[in-house]
Formats: sequence, C-alpha cells, structure tokens
Amino acid sequence: MENATGTFMFVLMGINETATNKHIYFAFVLTAYLFTVFVNTTLIITIVLEKALHEPMYFFVCNLCINAIWGANSFYPRFLFDLSSQVNLISYYECLIQICFIFYYVFCEYTSLAVMAYDRFVAVCRPLQYHSLMTPRRVMYLLLFTWGFTLTEVTIGAVLTGRLPMCGTHLHKIYCSNWPMVRLSCVDFTGNNIYSYVLIIIHVSEALLIIVSYVHIIRTSLQSKSGWAKFMQTCLPHLITLINFNVALLLDVFDARYGLYQKSQAIRNFMAIEFLIVPPLINPLIYGISLKKIRTRIMKFYKHQIKPIS
Repeated sequence: MENATGTFMFVLMGINETATNKHIYFAFVLTAYLFTVFVNTTLIITIVLEKALHEPMYFFVCNLCINAIWGANSFYPRFLFDLSSQVNLISYYECLIQICFIFYYVFCEYTSLAVMAYDRFVAVCRPLQYHSLMTPRRVMYLLLFTWGFTLTEVTIGAVLTGRLPMCGTHLHKIYCSNWPMVRLSCVDFTGNNIYSYVLIIIHVSEALLIIVSYVHIIRTSLQSKSGWAKFMQTCLPHLITLINFNVALLLDVFDARYGLYQKSQAIRNFMAIEFLIVPPLINPLIYGISLKKIRTRIMKFYKHQIKPIS
C-alpha cells in the first residue's frame, strides 16, 4: 500500500449503514445543521448587541456558541456531501483537516467549560472580588488562552498523525477520526499513543478543576436561599452543559478505543456523532431558556419584529 499522499483515499465505512435511507438522513441532518447554526447565531447576536449582557459570563457563553458553530461546520457540510454522494471516499489531506477541525472544537469546548467554571466559582464564592478579578483584560486573556492552548494541542496532534504513512484505507466511521486513522499506519505509533494519554491527563485535570469549583460553589450556595437561587439560574445551565458534553464525548472515546466491530454500525454511528450534534444543538437552548437576561432580550427582539405586522 502506498504512503499517505494527496491521492491517497479513505473509505468511510460508517456511511454504508445509511445507504438505503440517505434521503431521510439528509433531510434530518440538514435541518439539524441549520437549526444549530440559527440558535447559536441568535445567542451570539443577542449578547453582542445587548449592552446589559456585556459581562464575563455572557462573553464566555458567546465563546461557547462560536465554538459550537465551528464544530457544526467541521462535521455537517462534509457529512451532507457524503449523504448526497454515491462514493464514500475522502482524501488523506481532507481527512487530516477534518480531524484538526473536530479536535479543535472538542479541546476548545472542554477548556471553555473549565474557564466558565472558574468564572462561576469567583462569582458565587468571591462575589465582592468578582469585578476586580474578572476584569475585561482578564476575560480577554482567558479567551486568548483558551484559543491558543487549543491550537497548540491540535497542532502537535496534527504533526504526529501527519508523519504516519498509511497502510489501510477503511475507516469504520462516518467522518474522519484520529485514532481509527492512526491505527491504519504502517509504522509504530507509540508517540501518538503517548500524546493521547498526555491529552487525557490535561483534560482530566481540567475536569478535576471543574469538580473542585462546583464543590465549593454548591457548598456556598447552600448557605442561603438567595445563593441557591443564583446557583440555579447561572450555574445549573453550565453544569448541565458540562455533563451533556462529557457523556457524549465519552461515548465516542469508548467506541474509538475499545469498541467492538461486531456491534451494530448504527449504534457505533450514534456513539460517534452524539458529541458533534447534541451539545451544539441544545447548549444555546439551555442558556437561552435558563438565563433570564438572555431570554428577556430575545423575547423583546421577536416581539419588536412581530408587532409591525399585526
């Protein structure tokens, strides 16, 4: 088998499961894609235009929505193309680019959630120091750290994967994923394996930071009714987002690392794409419904648009 070049093609075996229902899947996926972009864009525009929402928490929510659109564009367009195509092939470089884009979404999401946990910790546990700690400059630095750190992680991973010559062509996925691609390598990929464990350690550390933050947040919130009400309004949406993303991501990691090929391909497809579809779709709905300032601003906007018509 030839080494990885621009003419090397992978076969996306997971698409085979959708062969008999492609039109139905295409309509469903297109609807989900458009709705995901719409709800996230609506939240971004609302936060940008409403001065009352120019606070650290809402800027971090806006960043989460931007990353959701990035994640949606990393997966949906190519998947829609594959559903409308008779041949489920993707070139080596297209595959590597999609891996980088999806990895960037995943790592940025996780680091963003850790930063948001820190913001909520300061707001609930250090309320008198909140505005002195979460200054506009500090918020900007945290956002730059989130983007820069994620870019570093993805770049190292891309270099490690890009150096591997391929000896296989069949990816048992409906999109390009790093570990299945690495396993098709002709050479030893110990370096990639070590780096994957480094990434696991980094993001488990972020998860521990989030857990510690929420232990303190819940403990502080339970001390008063007003504190618990504040937790339910501003912290609970973030906690739901965190749990949702972790469960969805663990399903994919479990399938990629330890999945058994005798499982139904439909089940494997679901496990593989849930973290790419569900969190970007429901996160803006969670924040839009739960956060009163966002909900009020959106309702005012649509009332203003409907009023002249009636």
